[in-house]
Amino acid sequence: MQTDPAVMAFLQTRRSRPAKLLGLPVPDRDMLMTLLTAASRVPDHGKLEPWRFIVLDHSACAGIARKIADYGHDHNINAEKITKASTTFAQAHLVVAVVASPKPSDKVPLIEQTLTAGAVCLGLVNAALASGFGANWLTGWVAHDRAFITPALGLQPDEWIAGFIHLGTASSAPPERPRPDVAAMTQFMD
Repeated sequence: MQTDPAVMAFLQTRRSRPAKLLGLPVPDRDMLMTLLTAASRVPDHGKLEPWRFIVLDHSACAGIARKIADYGHDHNINAEKITKASTTFAQAHLVVAVVASPKPSDKVPLIEQTLTAGAVCLGLVNAALASGFGANWLTGWVAHDRAFITPALGLQPDEWIAGFIHLGTASSAPPERPRPDVAAMTQFMD
């Protein structure tokens, strides 16, 4: 068995970049397709591909920001939550919505399909980071408010947002944060 030191070093030091620190340039369409292809190399029991992508450029992000503000005010959502969510999109230059899109299956339960969509989110973040871009996986109330997100992004009734992956170039490196104590959360059984 041979370890790839460069890959292990990347995985052991990877760090998402805060969305508010991501600016231009963003991946062009060809690079984005490369990143999406890499992100799609995930465990997928039954080969169902229970996800899809919606790419939001700066203009589309600005439109989502306006919809968030209007919806939030119309539905009496806390002003601070509205501002945080709308600002996150208004400042974004490129966001990929990873849509969990489960498929009917007698063999593959919904939870496995959901985990696969989550793996795609992490795969996209890691592909972007490995390509020299910054990336951040966000959700928040916007992702989970069905009355908002279903019409805003044209989701089907059985679909939901697994993550909004913000992509761009990081203006600075974030400070390291505390990491899990893996030994304390690991149990070995004989």
